[in-house]
Amino acid sequence: MVTSETKQMLALTANHIRQGVIEGTYYAKSGHPGGSLSIAELLAYLYFSEMNVNPADPKDTARDRFVLSKGHAAPALYAALAEKGFFSKEDLKTLRKPDSYLQGHPNMNDVPGVDMSTGSLGQGISAAVGMALGAKLSGKTYRVYTILGDGEIQEGQVWEAAMFASAKKLDNLVAVVDNNNLQIDGTVEEVNSPYPIPDKFKAFGWNVIEIDGHDFEQIASAFSAAGVCKGCPTAIIAKTIKGKGVSYMENQVGWHGSAPNEEQYHLAMRELRAAEALEGQGE
Repeated sequence: MVTSETKQMLALTANHIRQGVIEGTYYAKSGHPGGSLSIAELLAYLYFSEMNVNPADPKDTARDRFVLSKGHAAPALYAALAEKGFFSKEDLKTLRKPDSYLQGHPNMNDVPGVDMSTGSLGQGISAAVGMALGAKLSGKTYRVYTILGDGEIQEGQVWEAAMFASAKKLDNLVAVVDNNNLQIDGTVEEVNSPYPIPDKFKAFGWNVIEIDGHDFEQIASAFSAAGVCKGCPTAIIAKTIKGKGVSYMENQVGWHGSAPNEEQYHLAMRELRAAEALEGQGE
């Protein structure tokens, strides 16, 4: 159960993450806004309700770990980290600049709060599996979370990692699939259908939960259930909308990897700020 106050806080946080995505990609004149906007609620919940992380001590060995397996959605991760206080929100405007530490894909060596460098699709979940196994072998209690794209799970390495995680009973691992149904070349069905996604994870021995990835009640319930699941990893299949929160980007494949121009930037920010005002009133 999520209180109305918590839902309001999380909704505002997700909105701020979306604004950060638009700011970053606009000033960079490049990037991936569509799949960044679709995971705003998931990141808001992870960083502001679920995970044990501390901006004052980003390398705390007891911290929970997060791996953005769909590394091209870095603008959303950066916005969440900035919102949490790992670095200044002003730095989001330096996205992809030659002298910036905020490059197009997350770099664990340069960005406070980033636990794994990602970008090559399919590899992030393998790193997350390794972290979860490491926790088990060393008797640590931290948990590991990863977000994958639905196009990304067309990669064979994802299923090798899924098989291994199940075989090793990694119940400290949660993989979220951002199922927005669009990838760079079209719908996931048109390119190489991964459906039915839940059945595939079940076949690999995972606990599977299906949710609306924009509904905080369902998000909270899913992570709560994952937290008490014993003996196997959990996959949360989150149905989302690519470009969520910006009307002209929603469900439009062209916004997978295109940055807004000045007019589009101002329109997007007006929409998000109007939504923020409503969310601030608890509506």
